[in-house]
This record gives sequence, structure tokens and C-alpha cells, in this order.
Amino acid sequence: MSTLNVKFVAADREVWEGEASRLIARTTEGEIGILPGHQPILSVLVEGDVVVVPAQGERRTVKIDGGFLSVDKDVVTVVAQHVEMAGV
Repeated sequence: MSTLNVKFVAADREVWEGEASRLIARTTEGEIGILPGHQPILSVLVEGDVVVVPAQGERRTVKIDGGFLSVDKDVVTVVAQHVEMAGV
């Protein structure tokens, strides 16, 4: 099974990195779902929750204050000024 390498980066640190089966986020143009093999994309994110479904373990909800989402070759990077993830 293919996976995504997902990274959440805040202004001052890398918050989380791990393998995921999918990611769901809200962009300025609406909600987007990212699965392995997704086309490269760069989007502006709005404030709210980003949902990550890890390859192993339970789904995680990450609060961001807006930012950017980049997808390229199954690497997803979410960059925001503030990133809050429970347990991190």
C-alpha cells in the first residue's frame, strides 16, 4: 500500500512528520482530500482543522491558523504560523 509522507511545520519548529494514508484540509477554494499518487499542488489553507489518517494508528486532527499546503511525489507539507496537534 502506498502512503504519503506528511510534515507539519510551524514558524518556529517542525511539529510532526509521519506516514499517512490520506489528508483532508480546507483551502480557500474548498475542501481537498490528498491520497497517495495525488498530482503536485500548492494551495492556500484557511484557518481550521486538517485531518491526517496515519498509516498506523488513529486519525489526528491538527489545528492551523491558515497557511500553505504543498504536494509533490507523495510528500505533503503543511506550513502555518501556528500548528496545534494533541499529544505533540
